[in-house]
Amino acid sequence: MSKETIARAFEPFFTTKPVGKGTGLGLSQVFGFVKQSGGHLKIYSEPGAGTTLKIYLPRHHAEGTEKAPAAAAPPVRGKVEEIILVVEDDDRMRAITVALLRELGYTVIHAARPEPALTALESSPGVVLMFTDVVMPEMSGRALAEEARRRRPALRILFTTGYTRNAIVHNGEVDADALLLSKPFTIDQLAARVRAAIDQGP
Repeated sequence: MSKETIARAFEPFFTTKPVGKGTGLGLSQVFGFVKQSGGHLKIYSEPGAGTTLKIYLPRHHAEGTEKAPAAAAPPVRGKVEEIILVVEDDDRMRAITVALLRELGYTVIHAARPEPALTALESSPGVVLMFTDVVMPEMSGRALAEEARRRRPALRILFTTGYTRNAIVHNGEVDADALLLSKPFTIDQLAARVRAAIDQGP
């Protein structure tokens, strides 16, 4: 990375990727976690040679205690008649999300961009939830949600993003009370948040 890129690497929404090619490494999230933990980060980078990111965290001195792992409760499952529309411009993330939701028992349709998502919504009246990324080319997740709700007022909306909630609320990407699931997420987190969004209603 150049010195200019390194200087901005931890800024929310900063990326060197072209539109539609993802949002980078999520370094703003890493930065926030490390600072909350009392640590710091250092980027070592030479153009053409490579980049190393070093994370320094304070050492914790304490005696370890072993506990038997608690039996995990199974993820909350959905119903096949509950249709979810996934809108995600990152192909890999979209494929993973669709697979997880189908594993949870939901019927899933998906789109890589907002316009096809609106078309899919029109042709699929059974959609109960739209699960959309916040930052996308052409139209933001918030603008997509507003247009979708204009057409389908009862539609439930769940946002997802690799940025922190504070960052996207502060930048006006979503409302402070919006339902949000941060990336990366586990199948248990996805199951719980999707179920809550559907049951809560619009």
